[in-house]
Amino acid sequence: MTAASTTHVTHGFGPVWNDRSRVLILGSIPSPSSREAGFYYMFPRNRFWPVLAALFDQPVPEPDPADRAEFALKHCIALWDVIQECDIHGASDASITNVVQTDIASLLDRAPIGTIFTTGRKAGQLYRRYCLPNLQEKGYRLTMINLPSTSPANAAMSLADLINAYQPIRKALDDKEPDRQDTRIYYGK
Repeated sequence: MTAASTTHVTHGFGPVWNDRSRVLILGSIPSPSSREAGFYYMFPRNRFWPVLAALFDQPVPEPDPADRAEFALKHCIALWDVIQECDIHGASDASITNVVQTDIASLLDRAPIGTIFTTGRKAGQLYRRYCLPNLQEKGYRLTMINLPSTSPANAAMSLADLINAYQPIRKALDDKEPDRQDTRIYYGK
């Protein structure tokens, strides 16, 4: 892969969260489809939204950012990514270089998040390399669970396998009631 085949990408939109968000789901960086739509997991064949819908026995939210944000927040889920900007070839996480991390601590300062989930091996690796040291330095000691990727590139896992693998999200949410009842939606920093 040549440097000419990579693109410098800036995230382009901030986290989705509110004061009831108890879990944070982190991807690596939005795919080209997600950057174009300005929201998370918007590639039509990505199975993220069908997996979440199955976890809560709900219909899959429409492919509209407002509908999907409402779905996530209704279930006390915050969404963001590990990377604020990087160089990448297409949507290939394996090609990521020159990483600038997101400021996850700024979100943790404002929401009662107790568990962080990463979606895909690369998101987990990037979280441990770039975010975890910063969070530990600031005194955060949250559980992080690395989940498999819902990307169609992870063809080895069926939808049923992914739903089973994502059960820890439901367990983390069922373990404790939210501490706050603010239902405002926050986009950005």
